[in-house]
Amino acid sequence: MKSTLYRASHWLALICRLVAGIALIGLLAVTITDVSTRYLSRITEGAIALRVSGSVELVSYLMLFALLAAMAANVEKSQVVVEALSHGLPQAIKNRLQGLFFFGFMALGLILFVGLLDSAAAASRHGEITQDLRLPLGPIYQLAAVLSLLLGIRSFIHALLGVIYAVGEEATHGE
Repeated sequence: MKSTLYRASHWLALICRLVAGIALIGLLAVTITDVSTRYLSRITEGAIALRVSGSVELVSYLMLFALLAAMAANVEKSQVVVEALSHGLPQAIKNRLQGLFFFGFMALGLILFVGLLDSAAAASRHGEITQDLRLPLGPIYQLAAVLSLLLGIRSFIHALLGVIYAVGEEATHGE
């Protein structure tokens, strides 16, 4: 059971890292292209006036996807360790406490999932579109909802690993 949970978490993390990487590369490409075309227009005094339509929208939605996917991919590594209360506790108890905190991240992921899924349904029902590019908002919210669900699922897996098996991520702060 433990190895199955590890494998599931590993594959979900790979998918999330892929999505985050693609979104980040897209974000950088849009930004570089927009800045380059504006600069080209300026140095040619408007003779070459290429523009990236909706660059602000594209960057904001790609940033949303990159952040949600990165959060889901690295949820087990992103804990802030405050040792004021747990300093003298055995590592197994610390790992179980960390597992309990993962249930909070699971709840956060599921709340975001339900809210975004509701927003996607409302956007699809009413035909809502983005302001500049006129893209339908329903699929954008649906992808964000799926990434939030992955955050909840990975948090749940690591909560189980922590609470049941007292497994925790290695400390990265010099211990």
